[in-house]
Amino acid sequence: MGSGQVTSSVPSGPSDFQGKHVTVAGLGVSGVPAAKVLHARGAIVTVVNDGDDARAREQAAELEALGITVRLGDGETLPEGTELIVTAPGWKPDKPLFLAAGKAGVPVWGDVELAWRLRGPDAAPWLAVTGTNGKTTTVQMLASILKAAGLRTAAVGNIGVSLLDAVLGEEHYDVLAVELSSYQLHWAPSLRAHSAVVLNLAPDHLDWHGSMEAYARDKGRIYEGNQIACVYNVADKATEDLVREADVEEGCRAVGFTLGTPGPSQLGVVDGILVDRAFVENRQKNAQELAEVSDVDPPAPHNIANALAAAALARAFGVPASAVRDGLRAFRPDAHRIAHVADIDGVAYVDDSKATNTHAAEASLASYEPIVWIAGGLAKGATFDELVARSAKRLRGAVLIGADRALIRDALARHAPEVPVVDLDRTDTGAMLQAVTEAKRLAQPGDTVLLAPACASMDMFTNYNQRGDAFAAAVRELGA
Repeated sequence: MGSGQVTSSVPSGPSDFQGKHVTVAGLGVSGVPAAKVLHARGAIVTVVNDGDDARAREQAAELEALGITVRLGDGETLPEGTELIVTAPGWKPDKPLFLAAGKAGVPVWGDVELAWRLRGPDAAPWLAVTGTNGKTTTVQMLASILKAAGLRTAAVGNIGVSLLDAVLGEEHYDVLAVELSSYQLHWAPSLRAHSAVVLNLAPDHLDWHGSMEAYARDKGRIYEGNQIACVYNVADKATEDLVREADVEEGCRAVGFTLGTPGPSQLGVVDGILVDRAFVENRQKNAQELAEVSDVDPPAPHNIANALAAAALARAFGVPASAVRDGLRAFRPDAHRIAHVADIDGVAYVDDSKATNTHAAEASLASYEPIVWIAGGLAKGATFDELVARSAKRLRGAVLIGADRALIRDALARHAPEVPVVDLDRTDTGAMLQAVTEAKRLAQPGDTVLLAPACASMDMFTNYNQRGDAFAAAVRELGA
């Protein structure tokens, strides 16, 4: 873990946008606000977009009415005279547009970088969260804790609330709880958070980053320049390694969280109590009780880890222990995150449609036993041997759906051959009712039927929300 003032250089770019030629790459939830903000500051804005569908044309018309140039169907060519690119976070770094920018010496920022640079002199500090899984839940827990402490805050970033709106809006915040994806961090070179956490690291989005090393490196950017605390997962050594590699402000501390008994400078769990041994006097001897495990909803192990991470960031900001307890008690998770749908004939039905990769699915499967597992969808290049091998002893049966279900079926055959498997050869949305019906047939009283797909949903559904809704509807129909 580096010490002293951060000296690493970041790509330059204009601080005054008046008359500057700025290209905004991509429309959508980040591109449109960025284009408007830059135009309002006197920039000469050109928006480029790969797509040319009805939605893009509607957004283009809105921007063109303001005098902004929009170029649809061509997101590859660098507009002549471009001095800065502000990109949507999902655009891959190897696109010809960015390769051309690199050759021309044109800096590339994301919307997070733009928001960071546009903050005012009295801007709210950022408490930043990233990780392969658990980001949204942790950020929302953090915001709940901060609000319980009487602070003006909002959960912003990669959760639908634009950072530009939060930074430039009329409301003044004391502190922001910021969710950041690996995409956003890749394009945010000058971000310097008050404190930050990497919750966990597992292979994901490798098609975008190119390698696990590049993915981890982008996640680790969140620690650069931290002022007070770099929070890491004791159970995930890769997160601690990222802390060790980071250049931080002098006095910034490494703070771990663990589901076990915490050591000095850690938060953890003792006899069902969340305790803090990091932000107390005499960390070698003292500990502060924060909350009970039962205050966390739901009290699944990975969710308790999320709560500890949120508590660590809040404590780094000076929040009292009572606010941690009150904030966790007030928090309610979003839908489709290990959500209990119903009990039917002694069997619990749980919707964790948000478990869209193997790491998330493993955490979900570790929360229950015995399980009839509903899984499958788009694998996104993932493999399932490790997941199945670790979870095999918990499985009563498995029902597989989706385009890449054969990958899971083969892993089950290798590592859990005794587990009965139902392979549904269909990808229509009606397959969910059949999947739930088959799961009911396999389940026994005391079991949990768990939708934890370990895959993306777009082969059958618009998104994981629709998939979870279909599961819940199927369960209700079964119960009726």
